[in-house]
Amino acid sequence: MDIIITGQQAWDVEIGSNCKNIALEFSKNHRVLYVNSPLDRISLWKNGNDPKIVKRKKVVRKELNGLEVINENLWVLYPDQMIESINWISSNGIFDFFNKRNNRIFAKSIESAAQQLGFRDYIHFNDNDIFRSFYLKDYLNPKLSIYYSRDYMLAVDYWKKHGRSLEPLLIAKSDICVANSTYLADYCRKYNEQSYYVGQGCDLDIFMDGVHAAQPEDIQPIRKPIIGYVGALQSLRLDLELLRHIAVSRPEWSLVLVGPEDHEFKQSGLHHLNNVVFTGSKNFDELPAYINSFDVCLNPQLLNEVTIGNYPRKIDEYLAVGKPTVATKTDAMSVFAEHVYLGENKEEYVQLIEKALAENSPEKADARRAFASSHTWENSVGEIYKAIAGAKI
Repeated sequence: MDIIITGQQAWDVEIGSNCKNIALEFSKNHRVLYVNSPLDRISLWKNGNDPKIVKRKKVVRKELNGLEVINENLWVLYPDQMIESINWISSNGIFDFFNKRNNRIFAKSIESAAQQLGFRDYIHFNDNDIFRSFYLKDYLNPKLSIYYSRDYMLAVDYWKKHGRSLEPLLIAKSDICVANSTYLADYCRKYNEQSYYVGQGCDLDIFMDGVHAAQPEDIQPIRKPIIGYVGALQSLRLDLELLRHIAVSRPEWSLVLVGPEDHEFKQSGLHHLNNVVFTGSKNFDELPAYINSFDVCLNPQLLNEVTIGNYPRKIDEYLAVGKPTVATKTDAMSVFAEHVYLGENKEEYVQLIEKALAENSPEKADARRAFASSHTWENSVGEIYKAIAGAKI
């Protein structure tokens, strides 16, 4: 079984991504072609001197081979065609005309690479790429087409403009859909009955080892119990009023927030509360030690279009260190219900933190760690294989 992957994130972007991890897992047993999105005209115009854009220009000019070997079963393709930047177009009909043209150009590059590699009867795996991959099922004619939903894309203005009409159509015409949260699986199932929750893989090794991490120096003077959060402090995603309520309601607790702040957090009244500590940004490899220093971990998530469908990878990191965790109740959190205290309002949050402090035990910590350790890329891709095996086409 050969697999061609298209999606939003290029292989040479430094940050990790679900799709890159899935590609690596696929490549343990199958040949995989990971296709970067094609160079578009606005990116060329705005970032023409960026080394990544320079490389893509050389491929388009046929000065550089666009196929790169990652391992014996995995290749990355830098497409040798450029597409037009069209999302500014308001008319759905005109947008569709040019989007179909972009897809045809994109497909031509993919077909050429597939022929070079001898790919036949391949599966097409589309990682949330609503526009550039909308017509690839028609042009590539894969053995099976899979749409992978890992974020609610329509919460983002760029995707919302034309995506509101196109994503449901793309989900419907895909042979199967797989999603990393139960919320997104339910969303896809509205348009395609062959939609499946496949879980989320996480790289948790350093968090599993975090149970042995020493307390960071800046945490040592802080009074216990420590109620903590690790991650970007963004007012779009986190409930500032909830955090304030926790700190004000229980002045004997210390609320420690680890991560970079957006403007709203920097200006918030939390900075004037004596029992709230902001540590600032920390390196990724330092995070397990901070989590290990907490008595209870938090995910005080707001409920909105941006957050409601997201898989909370942060929760796995907390649980991997064995920590009792209180989080906002969402559909996506339902899979954690046995190991996480789920709150619906600020009063309930305080009650659940008290309960988490009172009930914690080595046995519960071990159960949390065992649960988190089951969320591997091997298991997630295993669920994708099950969906493939059961596909009715």
